Amino acid sequence: MTAHSPAPSSAPKPSAPAQAASAVTPMGWMHTARFLTTAAQLHHLPAMDTPEIAFVGRSNAGKSTCINTLTQKKQLAFASKKPGRTQHINLFALGKQGVTDAVLADLPGYGYAAVAKMDKLRWQQVMANYLVSRENLTGIVMMCDPRHGLTELDDILLEVIRPRVEQGLKFLIILTKADKLTRSEQAKALSIARLQAGGGEVKLFSALKKQGVDEVAQLLWDWTHPAGAAASAAPAAEPPEEEPEALDE
Repeated sequence: MTAHSPAPSSAPKPSAPAQAASAVTPMGWMHTARFLTTAAQLHHLPAMDTPEIAFVGRSNAGKSTCINTLTQKKQLAFASKKPGRTQHINLFALGKQGVTDAVLADLPGYGYAAVAKMDKLRWQQVMANYLVSRENLTGIVMMCDPRHGLTELDDILLEVIRPRVEQGLKFLIILTKADKLTRSEQAKALSIARLQAGGGEVKLFSALKKQGVDEVAQLLWDWTHPAGAAASAAPAAEPPEEEPEALDE
C-alpha cells in the first residue's frame, strides 16, 4: 500500500496588520499617548465615540506623576506651580499616530485651600457634570495618597459617580506613593480602600519603584479593548492640537 504524505495545511496565515496588532502591549500602547486638546468648559470638549478614561484626585495626590509614568513622557501632564489654580480638562490620545482608539482625560486637582470658594464651587460643578454626563466615559481613575486616605471631597466624588459605576462604569483607586509605606502599611491601606471603592478596583502604585505600573496599564487596556470588540471599528478623527494647560499634580 502506497503511503501518502499529509496534505499541506490550508489554514490562512495571519496578515501583517493582524500580526502587528497582536504585538501591541499595554505598556507600548500607553507610550503612544500625545496631547489632543484642552477645555475650560464641558461644552468645549469635542464629542467623541472612543473610550475615555478620566484621571481625578486631590491636588498633590500624584496624578500628573502617575500619568507621566504610565506613558513614559515626563511632561505630558504637568503640575501647575500654583496648585489648584488651573481649571482645564486636558485630553490625551492613545493609539498609533493618526488613529485614536482611547482617550485619557486629566482633570484638575481639587481641594486646594488657597483657591477662592466660588472658584472651587464652579469647578466642582463642571467636573461633576463631566463625570455624570460625558457619554464616552468608560472608566474613572481616582488618585489617593494612602498616607492620608480618602477625604471628604473624595467621598463626595464617589457619591457623584456611584450611579454610573453601578451601571457598569469602570472605577479604579490608585494608591500613589506606595514606596513611602511599609509592607504592612500597604496591606492595611489596600484593605481600607477596597472597602471604600464601592465595587471598584484598588492598586498600589509607585512611580519611583515602578510598582503597579504594568498592572494599571493592563487594566486600562482591558477597559478600552473589551473582548469581542470589532477590530474594524472606524478610528476617531483627532481635533486640531492646542497647547495643554498645566494641571495640579
